[in-house]
Amino acid sequence: MQRFWYLRILPVLLCLLGTSTAVQVSVPETGRASISLSTVTTVAATSSTPTVSTSVAVTSSATSIPASSSSTSAQPIPTTTVPPVPIPTPTKYKIQTNFVGDAFYDGFTFFTDDDPTHGRVNYVDEEIARSQNLSQARHQSFVIRADAKHLVIPDAVRGRNSVRITSKTWYTTHVLVADIRHMPEGAATWPALWEFGENWPSRGEVDILEGANDVAPNLSSLHTSPGCLQPETGRRMTGTATGLNCDATAPGNSGCGVQYSSAASYGPSFNAAGGGWYALERTDAAIKIWFWGRHAHDVPLEVKQGAQVVHPNEWGSPSALFVMDACPLREKFGPNQIVINLTLCGDWAGNTYPGGKAACIDFVNNNPAAFSDAYWDFARLSVYV
Repeated sequence: MQRFWYLRILPVLLCLLGTSTAVQVSVPETGRASISLSTVTTVAATSSTPTVSTSVAVTSSATSIPASSSSTSAQPIPTTTVPPVPIPTPTKYKIQTNFVGDAFYDGFTFFTDDDPTHGRVNYVDEEIARSQNLSQARHQSFVIRADAKHLVIPDAVRGRNSVRITSKTWYTTHVLVADIRHMPEGAATWPALWEFGENWPSRGEVDILEGANDVAPNLSSLHTSPGCLQPETGRRMTGTATGLNCDATAPGNSGCGVQYSSAASYGPSFNAAGGGWYALERTDAAIKIWFWGRHAHDVPLEVKQGAQVVHPNEWGSPSALFVMDACPLREKFGPNQIVINLTLCGDWAGNTYPGGKAACIDFVNNNPAAFSDAYWDFARLSVYV
């Protein structure tokens, strides 16, 4: 038995190697053993954990080993396919910032460049906005609006004065809760509450609340670089998918949208009901958006009261749900800023205005009083991380 000492060290060798190993043991007539090893590592397609498969062959030209010996060829260890590990998501979020009243001025900057969506607006800075009453803050109220007093010179490079603000902080995984009393309404209006990242669209865009020309209900959408699709069925949400390709470079740039089930989620109906709450949860696994009207019976108490900690997993089915099945959200979305704006006409409201973009521009230039209800009124905007 001592001649076969080498067989006793086989388990040790296999443990030390820790990978798929083929061991060839030969016993010549001299009784001296020769051992050859070859190592192959196999990684299952759905797991980063190597799958170990081991075979042992023992041959000899002069010595035979009884079949009942423990040194007989080992049977291959069965391989196991490990399912993808779910991306962990938080079960609760703690308040980071609560924007109320004057806090909006501290946490947001006023955008003054040309409108990227080619609207008939002139985005003004904070000083002008406050001096012309296009922005005001009171206790539990922050308002931004379009000018409703002056005609616009037809050949002016820019159009009617309006406001677009952008958060100073960038966000990745987070929850946003917006308590909105009033949103802009009226012909030619295109208001939006949204988030986006640098080098658009490579870092993603989420449209939380958006529409044009008072057409309800709300439409929430994603806009990304190529390679992000959403499933047509199987998403547990109350809204209805209007597009499945999130690629912002695709024809029409409509993104992958979800239309809400309630007309009160947007425009005049939203305002008539006293507004409501919008909430967003963004993780690497999913992007969810909820809407509750002011008098809805199922508004989570922590949303209504602005709690210090929130638990989105207890809020029920969202109005809009975007999943990672065929869209690597971690790759498509980077740090984003929050944007609140009101443009007029432009690529969406202008092209869908009765009579087209030229008619929309003429309306904006010559009807200041038509924009008396074109304003946002936020009671609160809270961000949780």
